[in-house]
Amino acid sequence: MSYTMTGAVTGSAQTGFTSPTYTLSADSPIDNRSLQSAVLAIGGTQAGVAVHSVDAPFTVSVRRPSRLKTKLMATLNSITGRYSKIPANEYSILVRKAAQIDDGQWVTNEYRITSKVFAGTETYDAPNVKAGISCAIGFASQNSAGMGDTVSTGVQ
Repeated sequence: MSYTMTGAVTGSAQTGFTSPTYTLSADSPIDNRSLQSAVLAIGGTQAGVAVHSVDAPFTVSVRRPSRLKTKLMATLNSITGRYSKIPANEYSILVRKAAQIDDGQWVTNEYRITSKVFAGTETYDAPNVKAGISCAIGFASQNSAGMGDTVSTGVQ
């Protein structure tokens, strides 16, 4: 997989954070179809944020399908000539970040971005597949502070 899994990552805007950065270091992946890094250093102003530890994980994982599906696996309707039951490949980015529910009582929250890509679209119409990914990540980045505030307050 062509992901940069080590080095500095510039975080997106959050209320109360100034220029957040996260330094990723290679970590053992959760399985053989994943890559994983641990956040071992933070930068900028992020009061109260903890880096990765055994008790308080802070990891980034990317995962690909265990078996890539192709358009050849789709079922073609002999009457309509259209495909039905088109297989899809799912890719995901998962951030695990521990947070306390009370003093010293840690739980691990999960933040996911999942891409479901129907077999054949990645080769027949790659520009539109890439545009969907670009828009999804851009939207999440531009709305990072709003998402953080909504999760904290429950107000959209």
